[in-house]
Amino acid sequence: MQTNYKERFGLVLEEWKRFINNRPIENHLAIPEFIMESWNRCRKSRVNPYTVRADRVLGRAEIDELLVLNANLVEISRPFMQNLYGFVRESGFVVALFDKQGYMLDVLGDTDVLERVKRGNFIVGACWTEEEAGTNGCGTVLLLDRPLQVFATEHYCINSHKWTCSGAPIHDPDGDLIGVIDMTGPYVNANPHTLGMVAAAAYAIENDLRVRKALSECKIADGFQKTVLASIPEALIAIDNHCRISMVNENAEKLIGIPSARLTGRNLREVMGEQNLAFFNLIQHNASFTDVDTRVILREGQSVDFTLTCNPIRTEDRRVVGRLIILNEIKRARTLVTRMIGAKAKFVFDDVCGVSGKFLETVNQARMVSQSNSNVLLLGESGTGKDVFAQAIHNASARNNGPYVAINCAAIPRDLITSELFGYSEGAFTGSKRGGNQGKFELADGGTIFLDEIAETPLELQSVLLRVIEDKSITRIGGSRVTPVDVRIIAATNKNLKEEVRKGRFREDLYYRFNVFTIHMVPLRERPEDIPLLTECFSSKICEAMGKIPVRVDGLVLEKFAGYAWPGNVRELQNVIERMINIVRTGELTVDLIPSEILQSPSRPAVHAEVELPRVVEKQAIRKLIEAGFSKKEIARKMDMSRSTLYRKMEKYKIPA
Repeated sequence: MQTNYKERFGLVLEEWKRFINNRPIENHLAIPEFIMESWNRCRKSRVNPYTVRADRVLGRAEIDELLVLNANLVEISRPFMQNLYGFVRESGFVVALFDKQGYMLDVLGDTDVLERVKRGNFIVGACWTEEEAGTNGCGTVLLLDRPLQVFATEHYCINSHKWTCSGAPIHDPDGDLIGVIDMTGPYVNANPHTLGMVAAAAYAIENDLRVRKALSECKIADGFQKTVLASIPEALIAIDNHCRISMVNENAEKLIGIPSARLTGRNLREVMGEQNLAFFNLIQHNASFTDVDTRVILREGQSVDFTLTCNPIRTEDRRVVGRLIILNEIKRARTLVTRMIGAKAKFVFDDVCGVSGKFLETVNQARMVSQSNSNVLLLGESGTGKDVFAQAIHNASARNNGPYVAINCAAIPRDLITSELFGYSEGAFTGSKRGGNQGKFELADGGTIFLDEIAETPLELQSVLLRVIEDKSITRIGGSRVTPVDVRIIAATNKNLKEEVRKGRFREDLYYRFNVFTIHMVPLRERPEDIPLLTECFSSKICEAMGKIPVRVDGLVLEKFAGYAWPGNVRELQNVIERMINIVRTGELTVDLIPSEILQSPSRPAVHAEVELPRVVEKQAIRKLIEAGFSKKEIARKMDMSRSTLYRKMEKYKIPA
C-alpha cells in the first residue's frame, strides 16, 4: 500500500509541475476531475503554488469573536472530533474543524504533530479557503459542498504535498452549510476509509444539531404552552376517556388544592370527592356544552359558583381521547362584565365644590360614612348631587376596586325591576335568555350598588330587598340556588321617607335598614355663597370639554344667579352655564345670555344684605377652605386654579399662608 502511494505521489507530482509551468497535462487519468477544476480556480485566483504556509491568520481578539460566534458548532462537534481522533491516535493524523468561511475553529492531534503543522499555520484562526491556501480538504469541500479527499501532491500549494486531507461538509438543520470537519495525516498512512470515517462524523454532528434544534423547539413550545396555560384565568382540567387527569393549569391546581405532579393520572372524581356529584354528572352525561352554571365544593367545604364548559379532545383522525374542562369563576366573570358595561364610579370628594358651612359639614359626614360598610341613605331634592356623593363615598371606601352599579328605580317598569335587580334563571319566563341572566346585585358583588329613587320601588320588591339586606344573598327569579352577595347599598330619594312610611307606601322595617347613616343634601338656595365658585368651576370644565377658550363671568351674571331660587339645584345651574357657553360669541358670559325663565323669575328673599362681588366671594371662599382644613393643593383644585395662582391671590387678599 505504501509503495502504491509513493508511486502515485510521484506520478501526480509530475503532472502538478507541468500544470504550474503552464505545460499540458500528459496523464489525465492520474488527476481527478475535481482536482483539475480546483487547480484551474487556484491559477485564476493567482494562488502561489510555492507558498509554505497559509498567510491569513486572525489576531487574538478576532479569534475570540470567531469562537463566540461558532460556540454552538464547536461544542457539538468536540465529542465527535475526540471520537474520530481516538481511532488515529499516534498515527500522525490531526482532526480539525472549520467554519463556513474557512477559518479553523478547533484542532486535535498528537502534541508533536500539532507542533509540526504549526509551521504551515494549520492552527486555530488560520484561513484555509482555496483562495488563501489552494486545493485542500477544507476550502475545496466548502466550494463543492461534498465529502472529498485531497491526496498529497493533489494539493495546489507545495506546503501540503506531504499530507492527505479528508474533509466533509457540515450542514445545519435547515440544510445550510456551516462548516467542515477534516482529518489530515501523512500521505503514506492515508486510507480510502478515512474519508468514510470523516463523512460519518459530519453526519453525526448534523444529526446532533437536528436533535438539539428539535429539543429546543420542544422546550420553547412547552414554555409557550405553560405560559399560555398560566395566563388563562380559568381553571383548565384535561381528562382521558376514563376520567383520569392528564393535565391541569395553575388555577386548577389552586382550585383542587393539590400540586399537578400529584394529580396526573388520578381519577377526577376521586380527587374532587363525592360532594361534587352534580358536577361529575354534567361532565359524564353531556358530550359538549358551554357556560353552564355549576357549583363546586372545595376541599375546605367552601362552595364556589362557576360557569362550566366541556369540550371533547380529538386526535387527527377525529377519535375522542378525552375532554377539556374549563371552569370560570362567576365572581370573576361578574367583575369583567361590570368593567365592560362601565360600572365604575368617576367622582371623588375632591371633585365636590363648595365653601358653605352646611355643605362642608355634609361632605365631612360623607367622608366619615365612606369608611364604614353600613348602608347609606341620601335624602335631598333633585339635582343636589346625590349621585356624585354616592360615587365619592364608594371611591373613598375599601370597596373602591370593586364594581359600582347604579340603577334608577323609577326608570324601570314595575314588572321588570325584580329581574333587573336579582336576575333570572333559564326558563323563568317566556323569552328568557338561555342560561339565565345576572341581576345588578350579582354584578355589584364585592362593591357598591346605588339605588336612586328608592321610594319608587313597589312594596313586593321592598320585601325582597329587606331579605337581601338581612341574608346577604339573592335567589334569581325562577331559580332555587341561593347566591351569597357582598354588596354595600347606597339608597337615595327626593321624597320624605317617613311620610311615605306613614302613608303605607314604604316599608317601615326597610326604612330603618337603610337609615343606618342618613345624609341630608343641602339645596343650592341654602348655600348661595357657593354659586360663584360653582359657576367658575362649571364654566371652566365645560369650556375644556367643548375645546373652547375659558370665558370670564360678568359680575351682573352672578348677581342674577344669587337672586334666583334654583329649584333644580346644582344640576340646573350646570345646565344653564352649559347653555350660555354654547351661544356665547365673546370671551365673557353676560346677563343677556341668561335664559329668560331665570331673568323673569321673581327674586328670592336675599340671604345676605347685599350681593357680594366676585372678588369678595373668592376671598371668602379661600378663607373658608383654609379654615376647613383643606391643603393648598386641594383648595387650588376645588377653585380650578394652579397653586401659583392661589398663592398670588392669597397675597393679593392679604390671607396668611
